[in-house]
Amino acid sequence: MTTTKRFLVGAAARNNAEWCAVMSRSHGVRGEFGRQAWTAPARTPPYYPDAVTLAPGADAAELLDRIDTEARGASVKDSFADLDLTRAGFRVLFDAHWIHRPASAPVTVPEPAWDVVRTPQALRAWQLARAGAADDAALFRPELLDDPATFVLAGRSAEGRVVAGAVASRSERVAGISNVFASAGGAAAAWPGVLHTVERLFPDLPVVGYEHGEDLDAALRHGFEPIGPLRIWLRD
Repeated sequence: MTTTKRFLVGAAARNNAEWCAVMSRSHGVRGEFGRQAWTAPARTPPYYPDAVTLAPGADAAELLDRIDTEARGASVKDSFADLDLTRAGFRVLFDAHWIHRPASAPVTVPEPAWDVVRTPQALRAWQLARAGAADDAALFRPELLDDPATFVLAGRSAEGRVVAGAVASRSERVAGISNVFASAGGAAAAWPGVLHTVERLFPDLPVVGYEHGEDLDAALRHGFEPIGPLRIWLRD
């Protein structure tokens, strides 16, 4: 891995950990940043890890001591895909790739129109469009709207209905993108609007995130490059 890619992976991991910290705080769980990892002492919201490594070669035993491995569902985002947690009862949930897109990369004007969600009512509509059902519609809480580094992005139809979206997380060196969706066409249909909106919000910041499978393919078609592997571990 080149020096540039190592820097970008480190920046992407830190950005993602900051977003996980914000999301966890909105659910009343306060994590802690250490030199090697961000960790949460209690179970985090669904789909969010209890730990995110911030540097290669993190001490697995020390990391696991800082999370709750007794309750079912403990998970670790192994940002450098270099841990082995099998002896602690974890299994690999999936492998993915960190992705990067330069700040100078061209963007296209999207259809439909995109904006930033500002109110709890608009956030509720965004969540229902994302989840497709009420089960996950309480995951994103209004407290997120008060965080100055978090931007919930919504693509709207001509009638004003939310049809696509994403979350942008600004940090010092990068803008991180997660939760990309579209009601029709999947993530591929959302990326033009996401990138156009992020370029407007943070014109000088490179864009990072992580994807796998078809969503990774869609991101690569929209100007991203893979910069390093990561792995999600789960303890059932």
